Amino acid sequence: MIMSNDFMKCAISEAKLSGGDIPVGCAIVCGNEIIAKAHNEREKNNDISAHAEVVALKMAAEKFNNWRLENCSLYVTLEPCPMCAWAILNSRVKEVYFGSYDLKYGAFGSKINLGEISDAKTKIFGGIMENECNALLKEYFLRLRK
Repeated sequence: MIMSNDFMKCAISEAKLSGGDIPVGCAIVCGNEIIAKAHNEREKNNDISAHAEVVALKMAAEKFNNWRLENCSLYVTLEPCPMCAWAILNSRVKEVYFGSYDLKYGAFGSKINLGEISDAKTKIFGGIMENECNALLKEYFLRLRK
């Protein structure tokens, strides 16, 4: 298993660009190169599907002119929701690394595990730089409540 906190740090930097949206960032890596990175853009684009993971998957697919991303790893600051998890599994990325666990909507083990009903061979690793990722969410919701 090759994993670098540098890739999660990139996802965290992306999350900070989410503006008025929930701070979630994503980086997709092929080899040791970041090939796509994105953050939540639902509010900005008024698009329910503009979650960081979906935006990054689309960018990576465009780069390769292929939706199959078998040789890629995905780093995201928050455990993917069911919509994103299914898109990730269908893209065939080989590994997913996420930071914060999402006990309400997490679809890679916290609430449900879509990996269990999929034929995908995607490996899932949670809790990567969890404290840093949790802090992003905590700060966002504190600001929102003020």
